[in-house]
Amino acid sequence: MVGIAVTGGSGRMGQMLIREIAAQDGAQLSAVIERPGHDWIGQDAGTAMGGAALDVTVTDGAEAAIAAAEVLVDFTAPDATARFASLAAEAGTAHVIGTTGFDGTHLQAIAEAAGKIAIVRAGNMSLGVNLLTMLTRQVAAALGESFDIEIVETHHNRKVDAPSGTALMLGEAAAEGRGRALEDIADRARDGITGMRKPGDIGFAALRGGDVVGEHDVIFAGPGERIVLRHIADDRSLFAKGAIRAALWATDQLPGEYDMLDVLKLR
Repeated sequence: MVGIAVTGGSGRMGQMLIREIAAQDGAQLSAVIERPGHDWIGQDAGTAMGGAALDVTVTDGAEAAIAAAEVLVDFTAPDATARFASLAAEAGTAHVIGTTGFDGTHLQAIAEAAGKIAIVRAGNMSLGVNLLTMLTRQVAAALGESFDIEIVETHHNRKVDAPSGTALMLGEAAAEGRGRALEDIADRARDGITGMRKPGDIGFAALRGGDVVGEHDVIFAGPGERIVLRHIADDRSLFAKGAIRAALWATDQLPGEYDMLDVLKLR
C-alpha cells in the first residue's frame, strides 16, 4: 500500500482526493494537512467531511505528515505548494502537484525540489485533456502561421486564476508545435483599441460562471476554415483519479519533474 498525504483536505479537491484514495486499491490515506487554525484540525478526516471515520486525524504539522508519507498530493495555492515541495524534497517524499497559477519564483522552487524527488506537475490530470495536449501540439506543427491559434476556457465562478493551468498547458503545447516559447507569443489580455492581431500569437480568453467544472477549446482559424479541438469535464472526480494514478506511478521514479504524459505513457 502506498501512503498518500493530502494537503488542503477541506477543499473541494481535497475531499474528492480523500474519497478516491479510500476507494483505490493499493493506496492508503496517511495524512490530511490543513492550515494552522482551521476548524478541521484534530478531527478525524472522514467525520469532518460528514462521513464514516477514516482513522486519520487532520493535522497542521505539515513537515511530520509529509515525512511519514510516500507521496504528497497537493491542490492548494502557489506559495503553499512551493513550500510543500521543499518539505517533500527534505523528506524524500514524491510530490504530485495539481496547483496552478505559479510565477517564476514558485517554478524555481519546484525545479530545485525535483533535483531530489520525483515531482509530477500538471495543469490538468485527466486522460482526455492530456490527449488534447498531444493533438494540439501535432496540429500546431502541421499548420502554418496562416492559422491563428486561440484558446478559450470556461470555469466556475470561484476559480481564482486565469487563464487556467490547463489553458496554459495547451498554449505551451501549441507553441512547442511551432518551435516557439509561449512567453514570446502569448496574448493574454485584449481590451480597447488593440490593433490588428499579431501573426503567430496564441490568444487566450477566460470565461467564468456558475458551476462549470472545465471546458477548453483550442481554435485553429485559417483562411476559409477552422479546426476546433474541445474537451469538456463534467465530473471533478476525474482529476482526483488522475492525481492518484500519478501518485502511485511517482513512487517508482527517479528524481525529476514529470507530467501526466509521462504517467499515461503518452510521450
